Amino acid sequence: MAVPRASRNLITDYYARIRAEIERRVPAPVTSPGRFAPGSALPDLGPATREYFSVATAAWGPLAEIDGHSIRLLDLTGNPGTHTTKTFASLLIVARAVEHIRRTGEPIVIFTPTSANKGVALRDAVDRAIATGLVRPDQLRVIVLAPALSESKFRSSALSREPELARRNPVLLLDSPRPEQVKDLAREFVAREEVRPGSPRLWFTLDLDNYLVADAARAFLENDVDPARGNRWHAHAVSSAFGLLGYHQGREQLEAAHEADPATHPGFLLVQHLGAPDMVLSLLHGGHDPANAPRYRRSAGHYVQDADPHFPLSTEDPDEVLEPTFYTRRPATSQTMDPLVRRFGGTGIVVSRQECANRYAAVRDLLNAAGRPMPDDHAELREWSLVMAMTGVLNAIERRLVPAGTEIVLHASGTYTAADYQPIEPAALVPVTGLDQVSAAVDAALAVPAGR
Repeated sequence: MAVPRASRNLITDYYARIRAEIERRVPAPVTSPGRFAPGSALPDLGPATREYFSVATAAWGPLAEIDGHSIRLLDLTGNPGTHTTKTFASLLIVARAVEHIRRTGEPIVIFTPTSANKGVALRDAVDRAIATGLVRPDQLRVIVLAPALSESKFRSSALSREPELARRNPVLLLDSPRPEQVKDLAREFVAREEVRPGSPRLWFTLDLDNYLVADAARAFLENDVDPARGNRWHAHAVSSAFGLLGYHQGREQLEAAHEADPATHPGFLLVQHLGAPDMVLSLLHGGHDPANAPRYRRSAGHYVQDADPHFPLSTEDPDEVLEPTFYTRRPATSQTMDPLVRRFGGTGIVVSRQECANRYAAVRDLLNAAGRPMPDDHAELREWSLVMAMTGVLNAIERRLVPAGTEIVLHASGTYTAADYQPIEPAALVPVTGLDQVSAAVDAALAVPAGR
């Protein structure tokens, strides 16, 4: 059967479904002392709102036929302001903030830790909300806390080019040997932060439900253009697997409405890198203990192992960090994801930079032919998610980790090069080393007077 090529706006094309799911998960605003979250309400779809959401596009189409496996590509990288799937959740988060501001007149500061891409997407969404006239710059701000090693991923925009906006919307960079420390530090800050009369509401947006509702639309698109008929896996480069959990949530909606058959629910292929393989370890061994990873031995200038096909057979460094945006250790989401894989089928695989480099020419040619251009040289990449996922798929097929005849839907969750964006201006960056400096940086951002 021919696979259709199709594109959709994952937000506006499924707005009623998304609204209903947010209302189900977010019944009312949270305004208790020390905590805040806006309610579920989204703006009506007028011209300005449609323009704001116009970048929330996704494309679906055939990618390749490999060793009896049909591979589809779900391309989620179409927003030129981010080139990642973080666009969808970020647009909805900011839209909820906009509607709260409209209804109450209360200004909001969005605050979140990020490895980089989520912060880039939230900044892009705030920038779009201001540019389309949905909100004024003094009504909505975004402050993100990221590892210093992710600095090169942050992009120039009006939020960094215009001095007043840059002071209102800083990127805090934590110099730490543990990138994941940004999450702990952000939680400490929010727990200590006091409500001050006249200050904007501080919204800590890390809650999982803020992301699942957006990713549910992937299932709606699939059901529209190429419904699963059994023997299908969804492959995704993951840190905590929010995207696949959101997809599953969308499938549950469809099945509850009798629009999809529970018997055809796809399985999952989780792809990780050696720097953070915890979800794969949990899938295979029931826990995150790194002692369960295979041991590598030195051979001909690199490291090899042949005990576990779920891990790289060859790497230049068993401790390498291929993609710093995947930094989560011991993710709580394993407790949800592991039972789904056991129920619906699937597995996990870990890839190395060496494997990605060796596969790159073939990966590039397949993606180019499918309409997803890639650079000639992998050294130009600044985001490895898509190449990681594709390498994982090819390795899993070659190592017979995927059952014969299984279709694979590859989620293109992120890819970009240095040529795709201008680096963020230094004036928008604030180095921090601990809690007091984070507090001081937030205070300085809130002290910027109302302007245009």
